[in-house]
Amino acid sequence: MLEDPAGRVLFLERRGNSNEKECRIELPCVLVTDASADPVHLLSDAFRTQTGIDGEVCDIALEAKHNAGSRKNKRWVACLVFRMKSKNLKANPSREFCGYRWLSLGDAKKCRLSRNAEWLLRSG
Repeated sequence: MLEDPAGRVLFLERRGNSNEKECRIELPCVLVTDASADPVHLLSDAFRTQTGIDGEVCDIALEAKHNAGSRKNKRWVACLVFRMKSKNLKANPSREFCGYRWLSLGDAKKCRLSRNAEWLLRSG
């Protein structure tokens, strides 16, 4: 979670399929499945790849539960949202995304969320 000086958070926009006109938003993320992997390194790489911003992982900002399974067979896992710090706030999203937006968390909850961001509705 990268915040700008105004307190807004960087969200990436993802188009679900060709029929959708509106993109869904999500935070840059990575699913850590290997217990021996370094999650900070994985997160830094994913953040750089997805946003085009070289960020530094800081502290935990939010905790929630994420359904890593399907909608029918739910598999709840812990979702940790880390604060990121960067001198550069100009995003250049990877091809899997159709753009980006700076939003407050409250405004983001009112937007269409991607599957990777549904945990945001269950966070505090």
